[in-house]
Amino acid sequence: MGAGREMTTSLDGVRDKNLMQLKKLNSVLFPVRYNDKYYADALASGEFTKLAYYSDICVGSIACRLEKEDGAVRVYIMTLGVLAPYRGLGIGTKLVNHVLDLSSKQNIGEIYLHVQTNNDDAINFYKKFGFEITDTIHNYYINITPPDCYVLTKSIIQPRTKK
Repeated sequence: MGAGREMTTSLDGVRDKNLMQLKKLNSVLFPVRYNDKYYADALASGEFTKLAYYSDICVGSIACRLEKEDGAVRVYIMTLGVLAPYRGLGIGTKLVNHVLDLSSKQNIGEIYLHVQTNNDDAINFYKKFGFEITDTIHNYYINITPPDCYVLTKSIIQPRTKK
């Protein structure tokens, strides 16, 4: 083993009974208050919304919304966050990889999200997974500065199946 203090990270689905955990995390992590529609979308996305536990402590989450457009489904990452003391431990990476893997298995071709233009850490984090800045939206955010965001998009190349 070597390390001696091997800590485990596990993911759990969000359901009515643990939705308060997501709400509490969001209140600490983000400068925005999310409405009932956000939480309804998070619950409706099923396996695409997860809580992350580090040694059984809830420390992070990813919440997605599934969107249908012209018959195709794409994933919108509404929020991804990990509490500050637990960053750098691979928890955010595990959450993103979960959504990437799930998207690939379900033949979803695109994932996208919005990131505040001054959030270099988040932009660089997503670029590691192959996300690219595809648009800039001015005045996207109402109560935070700067109000502008980038749209980051990743196309998922589907594995070819033999017929």
